[in-house]
Amino acid sequence: MNFERAIFLFAAGILGGTLNAVAGGGSFIGFPALLFTGVPPIPANATNTVALWTGVTASGGAYRKRLEVPRRVLAPLLLSSCVGGIAGAILLLKTPPHIFMRVLPWLMLGATLLFIVGNRLARGRASSVGHEATASAIFVASVFELAVAVYGGYFGGGVGIVNLAMFAALGMTDIHAMNALKSVLGSMINGVAVVAFIVARAVYWPQAGVMMVGSVIGGYFGAHYAQRLPQSWIRRTVILVGASMTIYFFARVY
Repeated sequence: MNFERAIFLFAAGILGGTLNAVAGGGSFIGFPALLFTGVPPIPANATNTVALWTGVTASGGAYRKRLEVPRRVLAPLLLSSCVGGIAGAILLLKTPPHIFMRVLPWLMLGATLLFIVGNRLARGRASSVGHEATASAIFVASVFELAVAVYGGYFGGGVGIVNLAMFAALGMTDIHAMNALKSVLGSMINGVAVVAFIVARAVYWPQAGVMMVGSVIGGYFGAHYAQRLPQSWIRRTVILVGASMTIYFFARVY
């Protein structure tokens, strides 16, 4: 890896970490950047997950005061995230690269559409992940999170958007509280996936190291500044990023 590529990946790490903190979808920056520098698709996804996981963790620290989910709700969601993340990572490692690339655009399209309609699905009812959540509501949320985590372990790109969409569908309305919960669950999903990718030796470490540094910078400061922005701006950012990357991957693959 030469100096120019290192600078390019460092910048991609900053942008990806910032985007993950603000809206989700940082892998839409990191993953194509790794492909552009010559990393094959499966290792690029694994390397991107390792690199941006550090940024997600950093942004979680900045959002810690916004986390308002009770422990009896958070614990099952974390368990679902752990199990799903491992399952998704194993699935990725066993998927042929050409199949993986053809599935990507459809995954992104579904994630973006779900976020757009999430608020409408939740309109007029209380959050299913708040302090008044019933046992059945927690179970449903955990099942949803398991599916999201499988997706996240399989392809980290857009998992933040998918989680935000799920939270909206479950009745959450505060985008900053949603981002806080997204950061915690995303850290778990990507964390267990990182372990699987390291064990499988699927990570390109020089590229991952450079992106990690940028991701931490972008993730931490991005989370701080995101909390000062109007919620409508952040929602529009999520939709814009999701739509742009969906079009990009459809054009690239098909």
